[in-house]
Amino acid sequence: MKKISRYVLKYWYAYAAAIVFMIISVSLDMLSPLITKRIIDDVIVGGNMSIFTILLLGILLVGVGRATFQYLKEFIFDMVSSKIGVDIRKNLFKHIQSLSIQFFDQTNTGELMSRVKDDVDKIWYALGFVGMLIIEVVLHTSIVLYCMINLSPKLTMIPLIAMPIVASVALFMEKKLGGVYEAISEENAVLNTVAQENLAGVRTVKAFAREKFEIAKFLSHNKKYYDLNMKQSQVFVKYFPLFQFTTKLLPVLVIIYGGTLVINGEITLGTLGAFAEYSYNIVWPMEMIGWLSNDLASAFASRKKIMKIFAEESTIKEIENPVVLGDVKGNIEFHHVSFSQGDKKVLSDINFILPAGKTIGIMGATGAGKSTIIQLLQRLYDTEEGEIRLDGTNIKDLTIKELRASISLVMQDVFLFSDTVNENVKLGKRSIVNEEEVCHAIANAQAKDFIERMEEQYETIIGERGVGLSGGQKQRISIARAFAKKTPILVLDDSTSALDMETEHLIQKALSELNNTTKIIIAHRISAVKNADEIIILEDGRIAERGTHDTLLAAKGLYYKTYMAQYGDYLEGNITAIKEELECL
Repeated sequence: MKKISRYVLKYWYAYAAAIVFMIISVSLDMLSPLITKRIIDDVIVGGNMSIFTILLLGILLVGVGRATFQYLKEFIFDMVSSKIGVDIRKNLFKHIQSLSIQFFDQTNTGELMSRVKDDVDKIWYALGFVGMLIIEVVLHTSIVLYCMINLSPKLTMIPLIAMPIVASVALFMEKKLGGVYEAISEENAVLNTVAQENLAGVRTVKAFAREKFEIAKFLSHNKKYYDLNMKQSQVFVKYFPLFQFTTKLLPVLVIIYGGTLVINGEITLGTLGAFAEYSYNIVWPMEMIGWLSNDLASAFASRKKIMKIFAEESTIKEIENPVVLGDVKGNIEFHHVSFSQGDKKVLSDINFILPAGKTIGIMGATGAGKSTIIQLLQRLYDTEEGEIRLDGTNIKDLTIKELRASISLVMQDVFLFSDTVNENVKLGKRSIVNEEEVCHAIANAQAKDFIERMEEQYETIIGERGVGLSGGQKQRISIARAFAKKTPILVLDDSTSALDMETEHLIQKALSELNNTTKIIIAHRISAVKNADEIIILEDGRIAERGTHDTLLAAKGLYYKTYMAQYGDYLEGNITAIKEELECL
């Protein structure tokens, strides 16, 4: 991330204009006490009524001018801070999107939501309203002090003594609040995570009657968030009365001491009136120090959190001059590929060659490493040993965009966006896929019937994660999305598990017609892989068996055991029926 100063410098001209307007506005504000001085000394005491109308008109013009330049100043600060906030949020989101899967494995969604929304908002606020007030406080105080010194150096000693006291209290309070704001930011992220997980999994919560438990968990974090905010309030309440006491005492001391100077003839009554007005003018900047240090500490804590994310780097990197294949055929080769996650070996010495247009089936128990093969092929993770080649080129030498754009993936965990059916199917190539191709893909995925029964048909808006659809319906839309993408490689990761046998058979038939598409089918059902050109069986991350459907059945190993577990009762029933028929004869 660029430093905050770089964002500010990008709009330096706007900030400069706003500060000029601010100086004019504050300077006009400083004219009012001087006009008051003239009214008291020349009109009231001196009896010169001829200038009274001019002085009143001067007050009116000062008020109008001040209001105009105040408006221009605030508008520019708001506009520029909004643009900077948008830039930071855009860059942060783009950076998060560029990070590898390992980052998301270790980071909660709620935390990222807090960084992208709440923390950016606090920086936005600091560079806008808060930043404007900080500059205005400095300018206002400087100009007021200059005017005070010109009127009476002796009286100016009172605010000069009060200001360091107020500043010291503000700095001490900011130091106390810094740690509290960091803790609030952390707990806010946890609270968002708990809420997000609970709402995303609301069906599971209700299915297991966990409402009471989830409410208690949310309330416990809500209580922590409340306690931290109360701690912040306690710090603020403890020190803020000191600001108020000092600022309220200041004008009183000015009038008392100034009154003695008037009596002694050292200053005029008009000078005391003007100085008293200036003392009220310097009160609000001193009162604002507490509020500003409060908001500034919050912004610094948010900046620290955002910078921590920007410091993260993707573990998946492209080489300096990557290879661009252009026309991807779909030849896939795994050469002695191994991969670990932490201390666990997930894959060991995986070897296979999948020619373009052919199909490979991958089976194995849960946790055997089936999905990891696909994640390595897409470079969601990188291999530790060995290499994966696409059309003879190591995938680490290709651009990530071309590699992933060449693969259509139907995931086991189906995700559908809160959008129309049409837009969900177009997701792979939204700008390229036309309506005819969408309809064809939906028909091949056996989703046409249930979609056309919907009231809005293809324009039906489906909820987050496909809410309102059955598991099988979601899988079919996901399969249609992959069909519509028309890539050289098609991967189905246990994507027909929620379908009935008849629908699966029809989809298998549509798959068999994709002659120029390389297909990887991960499944637990024999029916999904039996027609593959090669089937590999994984066990504990290794290839335990490989071959065609017939050769693996003949070997009577793991594949045969799976086959018998799925079809044994059916085969036994057929054998019994044949025996009974023979006995009848």
